[in-house]
Amino acid sequence: MHHHPVESAVPPGSRIAQRLAGASFHDSWSIVSDAKGLSALDHFILAARKTPRWIEICMRARNLVGGLVGLKNLGTLSALKPGKPAASYGPGDRVGIFTVFENTFDEALIGDDDKHLKVVLSIHRKSDISSLDTVITVTTVVHVKNALGRLYMLPVKPMHRLIAPAVLSSLGGRTHAA
Repeated sequence: MHHHPVESAVPPGSRIAQRLAGASFHDSWSIVSDAKGLSALDHFILAARKTPRWIEICMRARNLVGGLVGLKNLGTLSALKPGKPAASYGPGDRVGIFTVFENTFDEALIGDDDKHLKVVLSIHRKSDISSLDTVITVTTVVHVKNALGRLYMLPVKPMHRLIAPAVLSSLGGRTHAA
């Protein structure tokens, strides 16, 4: 199995699969985690806490430039509430830069709905019984709403191909505490 992020398919039967219709952009990245007992959102929180510094700098730049055209300041990916357990996050709660839409043990849907686009991320976990591994797949689905959204996505698409696996890589092959 893969202990580094690999581009993958959307997990069959996942809740995010229902949101693909009409998407302007989507991708999925998977990694094997040895943190078998953790929920999908626990995995996201672990990864977000270890967000590489260069990504946090990119988020700050996005917030500065976005503010010039009226986009909301999202903060940074690692801006999490200390000590808040993943199971206590419900719809409408903020986790880092995202709002929680759904939160179950095996899949969390988080994202943002702004005037220019709607972004939904799925953090999906699946236990592979044959290998005793837990596969974490992060799928991003974007629905662009207008010209500003199309313009916004021009630099975001290539950056996302760097950012998503860089954040996910912190989960590969390490033992994590809940």
